[in-house]
Amino acid sequence: MYKKFFGLRENPFNVNPDPRFLFQTPETKEALAALTYGVQRRRGFILLTGEVGTGKTTLLNKFLDWLRRERVATAFIFNPRLEVNQFLDFMMTDFGISNESCPKNQLLTRLNQWLLERYRTGETATLIVDEAQNLSLDILEEIRLLTNLETSTEKLLQIVLSGQPELKRLLSQPQLRQLRQRITLRCHTAPLSAEQTHGYILERLRVAGANSEPVFDPGAIETVFQYSQGIPRVINLLCEHALITAYADGQRPVPAGVIQTVAKEFELSDQEPEAPLPSEVEKASLRVVESLQNLSALVDRLRRP
Repeated sequence: MYKKFFGLRENPFNVNPDPRFLFQTPETKEALAALTYGVQRRRGFILLTGEVGTGKTTLLNKFLDWLRRERVATAFIFNPRLEVNQFLDFMMTDFGISNESCPKNQLLTRLNQWLLERYRTGETATLIVDEAQNLSLDILEEIRLLTNLETSTEKLLQIVLSGQPELKRLLSQPQLRQLRQRITLRCHTAPLSAEQTHGYILERLRVAGANSEPVFDPGAIETVFQYSQGIPRVINLLCEHALITAYADGQRPVPAGVIQTVAKEFELSDQEPEAPLPSEVEKASLRVVESLQNLSALVDRLRRP
């Protein structure tokens, strides 16, 4: 409803992980390069981690776009809370492999034959599991066994596990050491800096069709960073509802006060960052002032009878 008012073709801060809106930071570029390299070189097992809301799924969707262009067969499991048989059935169905009334040993034999056929024609296949911090130990063991599908020189199935930092702690358990040792590449996503937050907002507005007229005051963007701490999901939340509020009030560009109002509505007010640590110059100035105060107190004591 606010698109015409702000000169936009579409909603720039939609919560859907649309790969068109992926903002390229050094971390996302490195992660995307690691994922594509891992598949191209048949490295076998790749781990992607990042805090909640830092854009892992958007990054995976960008990666999926690349896989489709390269005609790489892909199975994408986004609900890891499955039983082992359900997990395998979902994977086989996504790969397009028939598995009706097929016991587990035959299913894995069929998968291995399918992978070998693709290998002979120079093709590969990739299994991606999102929200992998919720995987059971049984499924993680099954994934370890899937890494055994290989030739004498290369892995037949490329596996990407994506999850929150809890995934690292999960994989650090002693019973998963064999799986952990098979991780060949690790990459991560991270919160945005203040400068990156500014670029992130402007890039999403550009993709959504914004013209040269400013949509947010510079102060509003700074306030977005203060409340979001650079988490893209929170940035989207603040900006989306700020646009709605500003549109209702007929305000353009969006002022900082609107961001503050939205943040309070979503109980983000207690997430404002602490005051920045003083610089070295400021620290030195404080030490000088303190020394002068001590000297003054000493002089006062000496003057007393």
